[in-house]
Amino acid sequence: MDKECFTILLGGDVTVTDRLKRAVANSRVIAADGGMRHAAPLGLTPELWVGDFDSASEELLNAWPDVTRQPYPAAKAVTDGEIAVSEALSRGAHSLLLVGALGGARSDHALQHLLYAVALAERGFRVTLTSGEEEARPLLAGSLTIDLPAGSLFSVAGFTTLEGLNIGNVRYPLNDFVLAFGSSRTISNVANGGPVHFSLKSGKAIVLARPYDLTGA
Repeated sequence: MDKECFTILLGGDVTVTDRLKRAVANSRVIAADGGMRHAAPLGLTPELWVGDFDSASEELLNAWPDVTRQPYPAAKAVTDGEIAVSEALSRGAHSLLLVGALGGARSDHALQHLLYAVALAERGFRVTLTSGEEEARPLLAGSLTIDLPAGSLFSVAGFTTLEGLNIGNVRYPLNDFVLAFGSSRTISNVANGGPVHFSLKSGKAIVLARPYDLTGA
């Protein structure tokens, strides 16, 4: 087990895929409220279960009697997901996989997870968000490599103007590109297969990839 790698189970939708199962293997696990429902399908047993438990059914609560619970009041200043991440960091996490962070009924939560991931990356943590079918990684000044199947779709969404953006091993490469804030220029690119290379001189962005969506092939 990698003691610095944590999977955080969140409340959004999840599709169990081989890629996701490989990603969570050998990690430590913390569940946030109703995110515990993803534990059994992924073959995981969390070491901690946090939240106000307003999204956890009685059936789910009864199914995991031996997992340590850390309850919080419903009227609190942070989300259950942020509490779970904070617990992981206090236990030595350096790499975080946020499962159930994308999609679902709460678009406000999904957006907050993306923003929070960027903030965590700025602090030096490696963060991946996933629904199983879609993945997201923060892109800051520096470089980033993501392994994607040939023909799979990905996009870069800038949270600021991006300066000096480079994207390689893709159908539509960019070199020292300036992406204006709000521009759709970097939506729906296609991976050539293998490592996709990103680098950035300045700015903040998210790379959203769909490794099982081969409509670009």
